[in-house]
Amino acid sequence: MYSSPAHGLNLPEELQGYHSLLPLEATAGERRKFGNWYSTVYRATNSTDGLAYVLRRVENFRLVQQTAFTSIEAWARINHPNIISVREAFTTRAFVDNSLVVVYDYHPNARTLYEAHIKPKAPQYQNGRLMTQSPRLPENTIWSYVIQIARAIKAVHDAGMAVRIIDATKVLVTGQNRVRISSCGVVDVLTHDACPEVAILQQEDLMMFGKLVFALCTNNLAAMNNFTKAVENVGRHYSAELKAVALFLVSKPAPNKTIERLFEMSGGRMLAEMDEMQNAVDRLESELMGELENARLVRLLCKFGFINERPEFAREPRWSETGDRYIIKLFRDYVFHQVDEQGNPVVNLSHVLTCLNKLDAGSEERIMLVSRDEQSCLVVSYKEVKSYIDSAFSELSRH
Repeated sequence: MYSSPAHGLNLPEELQGYHSLLPLEATAGERRKFGNWYSTVYRATNSTDGLAYVLRRVENFRLVQQTAFTSIEAWARINHPNIISVREAFTTRAFVDNSLVVVYDYHPNARTLYEAHIKPKAPQYQNGRLMTQSPRLPENTIWSYVIQIARAIKAVHDAGMAVRIIDATKVLVTGQNRVRISSCGVVDVLTHDACPEVAILQQEDLMMFGKLVFALCTNNLAAMNNFTKAVENVGRHYSAELKAVALFLVSKPAPNKTIERLFEMSGGRMLAEMDEMQNAVDRLESELMGELENARLVRLLCKFGFINERPEFAREPRWSETGDRYIIKLFRDYVFHQVDEQGNPVVNLSHVLTCLNKLDAGSEERIMLVSRDEQSCLVVSYKEVKSYIDSAFSELSRH
């Protein structure tokens, strides 16, 4: 299903198999640069699989060598929970210029670390005081970010590559304290003609990582412009352990300055992060169990709706509401149509859910079903009612 591009933005209707482009950031006024080039991020839908993807467009970039895309192929092979997956890259003139487009997985409602924690907020009052700055990040949150980003960097370094762009505007918060590095591979294409040794680039990764840690601890992207003050600020508000990690990352390149060394320095914090990850999995599994239960009950309700009082079978003896189907009708009344002594409807959701759960489980518990004229009653088990429903639905499905 195609939708028209955003009105007034002069966006192409189709772009190398992607359509319905929508900008995810400002396209006018103050714009961000990606190195020496202006860059814009769009959301688009893939014509093949129908899924949404992110397209990062680098404007006015002329590709000289097709071999520059070999780095994109290498990035596409990296699958890590803290890296936005790279799908493909191509050049296009659909925007009336020479543009480079790199395609990534789309994560709805993602925000950059800058937007989430550092960007100045509108002045507001808290406890009667005017607050003009973003609240200081809890240390546990910073450690969670540090461990996740470090794991992503290690995966890239182990693959013999370098991230090359680690800052607060390129790391996304995609969930509760869940971060992923975005925009991977773009710098490799842009600087393909002048690419330093990988070892040098990996040291630069650690330096950029350290600057990001200082920015998060001080709520200031330019914290490193006054290094002494930044160190004092971190030492005043955070533990000596976090300060040591930040200083290690921004130290001069050395043979023992590796991402593995960082893990050695923060081993205890890694264990805490693993505990939190497992707790998060437990919470998600608990929520999933609840949704699975809801799905089972919905299936039962759908079967009720299909079976009961079908007008097209009203004159057909096999489908008249007698025998098994009459019991199904009485069971429906037992679940949904109970009344009190005065004849008023009883709306008891707990009763409904209890009955449906026992029906789904095929309980041997027996219940008494009373006809609407109260002249007859039947005693059956939930297991028997379930078998009647399955039989009637199976027969209906064969019609």
